[in-house]
Amino acid sequence: MFESRPALPDDDRGAAGPHEGLRTGPAQLIGRAAEMGSITAALTAARAGRGGAIFVTGEPGVGKTRLAAEALAAAAAAGMATARGRASAVGSPVPYRPLVEALFLLARTGLLPGPDALGHHGPVLARLLGDDRDQAAAASHVMVGETVLRLLGSVGEGRGCLLVLDDLHDADAGTLAVLEYLLDNIGQQPAALLLVAGRACGAAAELAARARQRGAATALGLGPLDHPEVRLLVATELGITPGAVCPELLRRAVAGSAGIPFVVKELAHDLAGRAGRHGRHGAGAPPVPAGVTDTVRRQAAGLGPLGAELLGMAALFGRRFPLPVLERALGRDHGELSAVLRAAVASYLITPDGPGTQWYAFRYRLAAEALLDDLGPGERAGYARRAARALTALHPGLPGAWCAPAARLYEHAGDAREAVRLYGEAARREMDEGAVERALELLTRAHRLVEPGTTSPEAHATLLERLLDAVACSGRLDRVPAQTGPDEDEGDGDGGGGGDECGAAHHLPARRRAGLHARLSEIATLRGRPARARAHLDTARRLLDAHPSEAHTPVVDLAAAHAELSRVAPDRLATAAALARRAVDGAQRARLPDVAGRALLLLGRLERDQDEPAAVAHFSRARAIALARHLPVLRVRAETELATVAASHDDRPTRVERARGEALRMGLLPLAHEAGLVLALDRIRRCAFEEARDLIDDAAADAARLGLGRTLAALRLAEAVRCAHQGRRPEMREALERLIPLLDAEPTARALSYGLARAFCSLLEERHDAARQEFAQALAHDAENPAAGDFGRHGVILLLGVLDGRMGRRHLAAAARASAGGTRWNHQFAGLAQAVLLGREGRPEEATAVAGKALEAAELYPMARRLCLRLVARAAYEDGWGEPVDWLREAEEYFHGAGLRAAAGACRALLRGMGASVRQRRTGTERVPPGLRRCGVTAREFEVARLVAVRTSNKDIAARLHISLRTVEKHVANLLRKTGHPNRTAFADSAHDLNR
Repeated sequence: MFESRPALPDDDRGAAGPHEGLRTGPAQLIGRAAEMGSITAALTAARAGRGGAIFVTGEPGVGKTRLAAEALAAAAAAGMATARGRASAVGSPVPYRPLVEALFLLARTGLLPGPDALGHHGPVLARLLGDDRDQAAAASHVMVGETVLRLLGSVGEGRGCLLVLDDLHDADAGTLAVLEYLLDNIGQQPAALLLVAGRACGAAAELAARARQRGAATALGLGPLDHPEVRLLVATELGITPGAVCPELLRRAVAGSAGIPFVVKELAHDLAGRAGRHGRHGAGAPPVPAGVTDTVRRQAAGLGPLGAELLGMAALFGRRFPLPVLERALGRDHGELSAVLRAAVASYLITPDGPGTQWYAFRYRLAAEALLDDLGPGERAGYARRAARALTALHPGLPGAWCAPAARLYEHAGDAREAVRLYGEAARREMDEGAVERALELLTRAHRLVEPGTTSPEAHATLLERLLDAVACSGRLDRVPAQTGPDEDEGDGDGGGGGDECGAAHHLPARRRAGLHARLSEIATLRGRPARARAHLDTARRLLDAHPSEAHTPVVDLAAAHAELSRVAPDRLATAAALARRAVDGAQRARLPDVAGRALLLLGRLERDQDEPAAVAHFSRARAIALARHLPVLRVRAETELATVAASHDDRPTRVERARGEALRMGLLPLAHEAGLVLALDRIRRCAFEEARDLIDDAAADAARLGLGRTLAALRLAEAVRCAHQGRRPEMREALERLIPLLDAEPTARALSYGLARAFCSLLEERHDAARQEFAQALAHDAENPAAGDFGRHGVILLLGVLDGRMGRRHLAAAARASAGGTRWNHQFAGLAQAVLLGREGRPEEATAVAGKALEAAELYPMARRLCLRLVARAAYEDGWGEPVDWLREAEEYFHGAGLRAAAGACRALLRGMGASVRQRRTGTERVPPGLRRCGVTAREFEVARLVAVRTSNKDIAARLHISLRTVEKHVANLLRKTGHPNRTAFADSAHDLNR
């Protein structure tokens, strides 16, 4: 018989490593709040004289013993008596071992009553504590059970008692019989039982099931930790905040541990320890922690020689392995292996994976890695050759998903040439299914195996092209092949500084190197390094000039079009569009459907703001190519673009959300973040600011981790826009400061930052002159470097221009011709601009009707709608159209609730000017500093005081606060009188910090 008891340490206490932040005190209990709640309730009931029992079950390392320790600590803190015992399979069986251990603990602490206190049950207690426990057992398990029950009642009288019995899967039959008696009779005692056992089949598991069925006990099954809990556990063990956990360490912990706390802790301490010794984790996969290796080794040894051979060969496949292949490779049928499999499952080393018995998986990935590391080179190669022969015999031609495991086996067997070929074919199949992350992993494995003489130059070039394409799609810029030739920028992760090293691929044909440099240029553009992108393009063009190639010129043209968007020049959009058209034509001639489709997508994005029908035609054409040629990545890209266009009109972002979800599922992170940016801006316009913040923060953290400089620049800008639309200037400035280092990555952000952020914030602050200057600055930046995005030119800028008399019908017509002017967001501004013109022309009924449609479009945008109402109310009142008084009251109510005092004040001032009643607002005293409040300074006087402190004139104060000059003079006089200053200069000198 094989030993089925799990050997994995169940107390999940990780060993300390050489890391200065490692935890040394008691650990925080992670992910067990609900379980501790049940235990706390049982302890409370026990103190009240209502006993109960709880079974805690779970696989080894999941934290059963850790939870029991927390329960003991909670009971002790509540003043309860506590005792703990543990069963053991080591050495000769000891009758009632866990119970006796608990009794001895009570005796050592002076809590155990003497035998006389238990009456005729005293002799049974004496025998239990002596050497004649067999005689105690002979007295019947019922007598022993009653003795223990009375003892618990005595110990717990007046305070309650907690008895913890651990590792009951190793308990003797007598202990379990006594426990069954206790379970049936504990209810009237001031005691709680916490019984800990594994989930493996056995007498303890059967006892737990029976007790649960008849209501004698509650069962708590502990499961693995989820992703956030793993992060928190790693942070707790390392003594850092969750946000400071290294992403690579977290990925390793999540993927390698399956959420088992013991394994997570071992990983955290091991990786942190090696980082402390070496300053970094080093290249390649980190080794399995020694504690995990020792545990897995003991478990495998317990399965005997056949079990060790089975698991060693299974580890060659990774976490999942096909049993029929192993049966053939080992020359054993299923019946011969069934006992080993049952024992391995019972020891929690492996688990069935899916229906039937065809596939199994290691319980956690590190178990497979540990077993693989234990194989010697010769043993590993021999196992791999046998398994490869069995796999090809069972699945001739390696159809479907069999290509990847075959490649892995040939790699372990030392056949690099065949492994590279099969990895490449497996990656192609994964890309055809849209599994980009998986394809990237396979291509990375293949590239690591390439050595001179093992792969032909053409095959090597194809492998590199596919690898770089997968890198660009996935955004995993860390997977760019390492530079091995000399280069001053070695290690930056985009193939060096543009020289013709190209990842030590000097032996490749020049035309293929040109294609590789074009791909490296696109990656540099993604990274936000335009100079590097242009350097790669220069090299690619030089190579093609000497060796023309119709198949590679379109790739270079497409990369050049992308790089052109990072250049600062008035003609950059036109140049990029010309390059994209040339790429489309060249790709069609060369029969490169993916290149043609990507060029069409870029062309559509360049034309979207000015000629939306043409852009939609480009996007639709790209999607048709993707469907016809079965290119899932191109299809999702095209559908994302089409969804974005549709959302700008109907403002139903569901299609964008679906596209983003599919991009995330496929591992297309740059595309997912682009869609997320569209959604974030939509949430900002709808004033769902918290949702927008979550989208931006998550994407920005990911973009920063991946080194996606261009994406990060757009997200930093979005954060500034989010703050601006709430009138939070300090936060907006901070976001814009974080944007500055990234402006080279996205130069159009300059114009957008003025139009979408600074100017909009100024409007909410009633600083209209500043807003006009900022919009003018946006237009100036756009003239120098046209933006492929709307910053207000066809919306709010148009409305302000019409209100100021600087714009008229000609400008309205130009905006209507531009596709960007037809979006729902811009329609509210453009529609009201038209209404203003109609009112001035003496056509009030038409103006009212047009305004109504514009405001209907504005219903989705609470902030923008009220801003529009505030801006047009004066013109509507003076020209006799619309409902300016009602509009201003609506706007004032909204701005007041949003904390935008200046805008609310402007609405109240306009209402007074129209002779309308104005609601008095007496809130805001909490903003007055305590010192001024004690002087009796009011909220309005404090607003005046802040402006006096920066030496603003009375006239300017009146304009800023929308009050009369006489009222300002009164407030200033009150300020000087209440604060005791002789004049405003003295007040300003003493109040310089009011605006901090």
